[in-house]
Formats: sequence, structure tokens, C-alpha cells
Amino acid sequence: MASRRKVVVTCAVTGAIHTPSMSPHLPVSASEIAESALEAAEAGAAILHLHARDPMDGRPSQDPAHFEPILRRLKGHTDAIVNLTTGGNPAMTVDERVRPAAEFAPELASLNMGSMNFGLYPMLERSTTFRYAWERPALEASRDVVFKNTFADIERIIAIGEANGTRFEFECYDTSHIYNLAHFRDRGLVSGPLFVQSVFGLLGGIGAHPDDVSHMRRTADRLLGDGYEWSVLGAGKAQMPLATMGVVMGSHVRVGLEDSLWIGPGRQAVSNGEQVRRVRAVLDALSIDVATPDEARALLRLKGAASVGF
Repeated sequence: MASRRKVVVTCAVTGAIHTPSMSPHLPVSASEIAESALEAAEAGAAILHLHARDPMDGRPSQDPAHFEPILRRLKGHTDAIVNLTTGGNPAMTVDERVRPAAEFAPELASLNMGSMNFGLYPMLERSTTFRYAWERPALEASRDVVFKNTFADIERIIAIGEANGTRFEFECYDTSHIYNLAHFRDRGLVSGPLFVQSVFGLLGGIGAHPDDVSHMRRTADRLLGDGYEWSVLGAGKAQMPLATMGVVMGSHVRVGLEDSLWIGPGRQAVSNGEQVRRVRAVLDALSIDVATPDEARALLRLKGAASVGF
């Protein structure tokens, strides 16, 4: 009998896009983020993509001191792969953004593959009341913020990963980012299997139309050949439809409250675990299994949990 395909499920637990006032279910404190991540891992997420927040007001933070209690809790209670952001928040400097990955040497870290406009301000049309003074100005400021990741910035982050044995989730928000990734591959600065996270539906990047998904897949196939593993991330209401489309096309998937606060029309997800369970139901219906953390490690050639710095 043919073996069933294995799909790696990533859960992005809190992110830096949504503000605390948008959902009572968005984890903010270290304990909330850790417990929500553990629920996601129990539900079937092999990779936990982590940001941290200042527990005083929920503001995105790249202070390693805000990551440390989360990592300590996860280390003792799950074998899921920890993926630390180097994206942080679009308003942060590169120096700020790289600190957790440089200090904690995770198995995996995210790496945005280019500079881009990063428009979050349309969310002001849906959210009118804010708990903290920083939330509205931060969203409004995204009208005039460029997420900066120049070629020199990317080279620097790759070098940190090389020194730490950390591999990358290459976040590609447009087809140009796949070209950038192929450029670094051709220069010998990164090697396969490249873990390509295609991001759809954020203002400033590629849209969330099915044609956009097909175009990204064709471009990656043409430029990267068989040297990559593909994962799909749909923002907002596109999360589950594009996860389903991607899986049918051969992708891995990413869900989580970083990417969408919703589980269905007009209904907010109550946890990251709920979203993982929903996408797992899609996989079950398609006779596809979720990959275990160790299966994901082998697929992505990661160094193993024993070699991290936390």
C-alpha cells in the first residue's frame, strides 16, 4: 500500500500584527504565549513560530528577556520545533529584530526575503476601541513604514544562522522574494532543502487569490526546482481556504493567531489549538497525516533540540 503523505503544520502563536484589543484570545504574557503554544503542539503543530510581547501592554517586543520564560516553559514540555522570528515588528531596526535568534540559537528562525510596504492600517476600519494608547498610532503609522530587509540585512541574518547552526523559514511575500532567495542559493549562502513560507493577503505583498497561489508555486518550482519544501500562509479570512488549496497542491501549512484571529465567518478563534485542529481536520479529510516534530526535523535537516541555546 502507498504511504500517506506527511504535512508539516506550523503554528504562529501571537505575532506582531494584531493588537491586544482585537481579540481577548490573543496571548500576550509569557505564560499565555507558552500555554497557547503547548496546546497547538498537542493539537499537531510540529513547528511553533514565536514572537514575544511586553506583558505590561501587549506591545511587540524582541527583548530576549521576554522570550526566555516562554522558551524555558516549552523546552521542558514539548519536543515541537521552536522557530524564532527575526521579523519582529516592521518598525523595529534589524539590530532589534535579530537579538532572540542570535542569543538563543534556535533550530529554525524566520527570515523575510526582502524589503516591503507593510500596511496594517486597514484594520482601523474594523477596530475602533483600543485598550492601550500605543495600538491606534502603531496601526496608523503603517501607512508610512517600510519593512527593511536589504540584501546586506539578509546576508547578516544568514551569517548569524550559519554561526548558530540555525536554519530558516524563508518568508516570501511576493514572487520577487523567491528570486531573492534563489540569488542567495546561487551564491552558496543558503542550501536546500529551503523551507519556503509563501505569505498571501497582507497589504504590500501578493494577494490571496487562488491565481496568486498558483503563480507563487510555479515561480518557486522554476527557480528552486526540487530543492525546497513549500508552505502556505493565508492572512485573515484566507487562512483556511488557502491552507486547503496549498495542501492539495502539495504544500505544508501555517496557521495561528499571528496570521488570523478567525475560525469562521464572524467567529473568532478561541485559541491557536482550535486553528490547528481545524486544519488537521482538513488534512484528515484528504487522507494526509501531520508530520511529527522529528519527521519535520529530518525533512528540513535541522540540528535538533539538544543543540539550541535555551
